[in-house]
Amino acid sequence: MFNEFEMTDNGLISYFLGIKVKQQQEEIFISQKKYMKDILEKFKMNECNPMNALVAIIMKLPREGDGCFVDSTLFKSPVGGLRYLTITRPDITYGVGLVSRYMETPNEPHWLAAKRILRYIKGTLNLGLFYIYDENAQLVGYSDGDWGDDQDERKSTTCYVFYLGSTAFSWTSKKQGVIALSSCEAAYVAAASTICEAIWLRNILKELDHPQEDLTIIFVDNKSAI
Repeated sequence: MFNEFEMTDNGLISYFLGIKVKQQQEEIFISQKKYMKDILEKFKMNECNPMNALVAIIMKLPREGDGCFVDSTLFKSPVGGLRYLTITRPDITYGVGLVSRYMETPNEPHWLAAKRILRYIKGTLNLGLFYIYDENAQLVGYSDGDWGDDQDERKSTTCYVFYLGSTAFSWTSKKQGVIALSSCEAAYVAAASTICEAIWLRNILKELDHPQEDLTIIFVDNKSAI
């Protein structure tokens, strides 16, 4: 399945569909640095001013806002590339999910938001997922949900991330299927989705001979939902 291998003094390095996997005795580092550079070069952002934080992308983006419309084919290309990057970059999942909602009728604010993510990528090229071997690593989940931030349908967003040991293992950011009437309800819906994922992950880990003997803790930041 891997299309390239390289043995170095620091371990085995393999490549698969733009993903670099560096394996050492008890640790693995997964990244897409070359793929990130290719995206930046393709969209002439390789010389852009980098950003070290993605706070600017967390904004309210209506479907029909100020600014001229952008060619949807042009817009889909960088957004599609960014979606593939979420394989190793959970930190951009929310922002990429946000701009992905406007693939069919993008306008200038949506395009600028996508470019902000690319600028953030430029400033964080060395980030990836670093896994350390630990036979006792426990699955831990974190759940969150905004309330009605979608400007068109007033729906909330479910976000969760699971850690196995010290590194992210599974994550998502997606619009909820129902309209929550309170922040408590939005957080509760997000927590329910998180628990369903936890059950599935526990079953997967059992099949991989890493069963979770203890209870899996889910952290939720809404006292009413808890």
